[in-house]
Amino acid sequence: MAADQSQTVLEQNLERRAPSLPITSSEKANMIIHYYRGEMGRMTSWRDRIDRTSNWAITMVAALLSVSLSTSTSHHGVVLFAMLLVSLLLLIEARRYRFFDVYRARVRKLERHYFAQALYPQADLKPDWAQAIATSLRNPCFLISYREALFRRIRRNYVWMYLILLCAWLLKITTPKLLPDEPKTDKVFSVAEAINNAALGPLPGWIVVVIVAALYIGIIFAALHREPDDGEFAHGEVHV
Repeated sequence: MAADQSQTVLEQNLERRAPSLPITSSEKANMIIHYYRGEMGRMTSWRDRIDRTSNWAITMVAALLSVSLSTSTSHHGVVLFAMLLVSLLLLIEARRYRFFDVYRARVRKLERHYFAQALYPQADLKPDWAQAIATSLRNPCFLISYREALFRRIRRNYVWMYLILLCAWLLKITTPKLLPDEPKTDKVFSVAEAINNAALGPLPGWIVVVIVAALYIGIIFAALHREPDDGEFAHGEVHV
């Protein structure tokens, strides 16, 4: 009976013991290769989520533009609704991008400091690159702010969608044949008429114009603003 109890205690202690760490160089190389594959898988998964959100935004823009511009009975508010949906998808994509950036940074460190060194050694690389990855694994945290992620996604993709929607909205409120009330005139002869056509429900046209102008000032600022590249963005030109 005592022997059985001691055997049970021994088995429990073995189960609680941490797995042995790689000791030889071949074991360490094998561990790094498998770890690299795992990080690549996570990075690819988040990259796929980012692309999926962009695809949703492009599809939605195309669908609502076809509805808005195909008939005069469609209100210009359809284009404004498209701007709202694009903004919602942009916020979702910026959040996903922050997760993607964490795994991308780990992968890039391995590629730059380990695999590139194995292929063609250089002496100017930082010797503490593995410590940065270990710190990130022990205490995962975002490397960029939500604002910076938002600006990057606007600069990469969304600024073009917003510009297309702006052109469609301006065309809608300045072309009488595309307005629901079908005016007899073929052209808008003054800015006041265009602003009046921008009215949306109880909101007068000038308020709608001010809101749209404020939105696009922010978009243009985000597209032109550049953060200092002190991370992996400072190395190479192929980035998302």
